[in-house]
Amino acid sequence: MAKKENYIPSVKDIQVIGASDTFNTELNVISNNNDLSIFNFNITASTPETPRPITLKWKIPAHNVKGVWKPTTDFAKRIHADWEMQPMESRISIDAPVIGLFGHDDSNRLTFACSNAINKLELNTEIREEDDYFYCYITFFSEQQSKIDHFNAQIRLDFGEKHFSDALKDVSKWWETFENLKPAPVPDIALTPLYSTWYQFHQNLEEDVLLEEFKMAYNLGYKSIIIDDGWQTNDSNRGYDYTGDWNPDRLSKTKAFVDNVHAIGMKVGFWYSVPFCGKKSEAYKQFKGKFLTENHRWAPVFDPRYPEVRRYLINIYKSALINWDLDGFKLDFIDDFRLYPDTIKEKSNGMDYGSINEAVDRLLTDVMVTLRNINPNIFIEFRQKYTGPAMRKYGNMFRAFDCPGDATMNRVRIADIRMLAGNTAVHSDMITWHNEESLEVAALQMVNTLFGVPQISVKLKDIPEDHLKMVKFYTNYWNENKDTITTGNFIPYNPLANYPLKQVSKNGTAIFGVFDDYLLELKESFNNIHIINGKLSESIVIKMASSTKDYNYETINCKGDVVNQNSIVLKQGVTEIKVPACGMIKLTLKK
Repeated sequence: MAKKENYIPSVKDIQVIGASDTFNTELNVISNNNDLSIFNFNITASTPETPRPITLKWKIPAHNVKGVWKPTTDFAKRIHADWEMQPMESRISIDAPVIGLFGHDDSNRLTFACSNAINKLELNTEIREEDDYFYCYITFFSEQQSKIDHFNAQIRLDFGEKHFSDALKDVSKWWETFENLKPAPVPDIALTPLYSTWYQFHQNLEEDVLLEEFKMAYNLGYKSIIIDDGWQTNDSNRGYDYTGDWNPDRLSKTKAFVDNVHAIGMKVGFWYSVPFCGKKSEAYKQFKGKFLTENHRWAPVFDPRYPEVRRYLINIYKSALINWDLDGFKLDFIDDFRLYPDTIKEKSNGMDYGSINEAVDRLLTDVMVTLRNINPNIFIEFRQKYTGPAMRKYGNMFRAFDCPGDATMNRVRIADIRMLAGNTAVHSDMITWHNEESLEVAALQMVNTLFGVPQISVKLKDIPEDHLKMVKFYTNYWNENKDTITTGNFIPYNPLANYPLKQVSKNGTAIFGVFDDYLLELKESFNNIHIINGKLSESIVIKMASSTKDYNYETINCKGDVVNQNSIVLKQGVTEIKVPACGMIKLTLKK
């Protein structure tokens, strides 16, 4: 990595902007060593007041900065100027309070984060063309709904010489040290491939058809199911008019259906759109006047600041778990619990919270505690953008945001989630493709997900036989290598190029995914090397950075057929190996 010229801001270099005379603000150093500084930001007032926005701002020179990493910017990781970019919003159910600047060699240039993952923050780093400095800032209280007399948060600035992904992983570990950000346990079922009904069935769920699909999925290596939208209503308009009651009209013999899924050998979870209360539901009449808004484009949004709203929602999931013997839940649209133009701004009318975000924290905490008291191995899935550190308290599965048919986006989103997720299970978006797609192009959807837990949503009975073989081969491969994939050291390379190379390694085994025609540089020795050719070109180019190594190898096509077995000497320098499109090569070091 390129040598860095250190420019580490001290307390005097960080501006505190916007504080009123009502509040006393303090910024103190907690620790400052080895290019890592942690500051304590504290404000107090003699009597409770509503603070106006307060910003902490500092600058660093633009030395070897290639791009800017944020949790959910997908393909948009380029540098932005101070005149073109709106700040990133972070709150309990949107993004995470962290930003990283990375170098042309994937090095960490600066990764800064905040401990406050519940309340809304605005963060950014922007280059100023007049002086070629990056101006970084964190703004508090841009959305403050109640009066306070004290507030505290920590700010972490990491300038360490390390890979940018390691800097992000270190932030995740730091968040885990805070009592209000302790992650939920992760059951093993959260770390197994999953079949979802959504992309192929949507709301058209027929029990007999589903059970046949599930049997096929189980035989291919999928051990859990999510029944998505449609189970609760006979309305097929893709709308949310009937949400809120959650009485199963379509899958009306719900317990028997769940029992049939269990008989196959699979676990099952149901989808719920948590905030929505459709205007055709009985719940809408019951909770009239207790919504954050009735002007949402889909449905009125429950106001979780009312204790009776929280109790109602918790009992919905508790009853489903007990009565139907569910194994998990997909709790959706959490990010729609937010402040709207017509939202009552302050605590009133029987609310026990003034802050929406704090009320959501209470709701989801109580949901997880209630469900785990009944079933300690419950799985709860959230999807981007609600995959920040606070959400790890209430969910143990994070899924890439919807990107049907987009293998590249799936690959990017898996990596972006995984660097901050710690041991929380990271799932792909549901893999789907047209059933008349060519085999190798269909396989692209599969191989781009292998560094997360695969989810699939295709009609297995309709796809060609060779597609089934491909799915079975890669699902079995994933299951056989689950420990390395999910707990090994994960490194994604070149974020501005959408991670064309990924690596995970553990106990002498390394798995590489090569997704564009990139040189794969082996910088260290491994006993076992698996290289997934995640592209349509039919070669892998390896550069040995160290001494010569002798390997036995086999090349495998995307159906799992071994097409070549041989030995090879990887000399220092460059070697090209022929590998089938979307196939792999396995190398075993000779003793």
